[in-house]
Amino acid sequence: MRTPKGGAGHGTAAAAERLMSIGTVLSGLRDEFPEVTISKIRFLEAEGLVEPRRTPSGYRKFSPEDVERLAQVLRMQRDHYLPLKVIREHLDAVARGEQVQLPAQSTPRELLDGGTWQADAERRTAARVGRAELLAAAGVSEEELADWESYGLLGQHEDGGYDAESVTVARLVADLGRFGLEPRHLRAMKAAAEREAGLVEQVVAPLRRHRNPQTRAHAEATVKELAALSVRLHAALVQTALGVRLH
Repeated sequence: MRTPKGGAGHGTAAAAERLMSIGTVLSGLRDEFPEVTISKIRFLEAEGLVEPRRTPSGYRKFSPEDVERLAQVLRMQRDHYLPLKVIREHLDAVARGEQVQLPAQSTPRELLDGGTWQADAERRTAARVGRAELLAAAGVSEEELADWESYGLLGQHEDGGYDAESVTVARLVADLGRFGLEPRHLRAMKAAAEREAGLVEQVVAPLRRHRNPQTRAHAEATVKELAALSVRLHAALVQTALGVRLH
């Protein structure tokens, strides 16, 4: 039986016609957000900020509501410099009908001249640990740490301390050592990480030189997102390589 015009079938067809490809979404967003990329949209999807539909072939299809949500996410990143977790929680609360308020907006000049970036730098400095603390946190000996440093896996800052990431690196190197992987084996990982960092710097450098202060201030968030994507890609590539070799 034919569905009457204007009925459920017609509504479903009309809704399907409104769905957009990721390329169309990108073109629409770039007027307001010139730095947005397809990788950025995919990253926001992976972080749970938007959930586009999928065709049977696996292609993403975005509704107008999806596009508006993406625009809201990008605005909150640009104007409020909020972490994605906070943005997601805020949007979910709004969707539930709750009355929530964003933190007061900071100006790009405050961020560039001190403000948030300086506070972040101070927190990172405060989080540094001394050599004895690093040894205790990682559960390794002085000889082991000196060996790792000789291979460039760890290093002190000019103030003589180690940052929080150094503790993570030390623990991971120690864990890998239990499987017989020595510091000399890990030099390739260190070199690969430095090359990946170089690629991130190439992408971010134009943002940091941009005339628009908002774009320059957004460079830090871009670094974090690129780093997260790089880590995920590295893990996926390792899993793929192991799958090929072990089967």
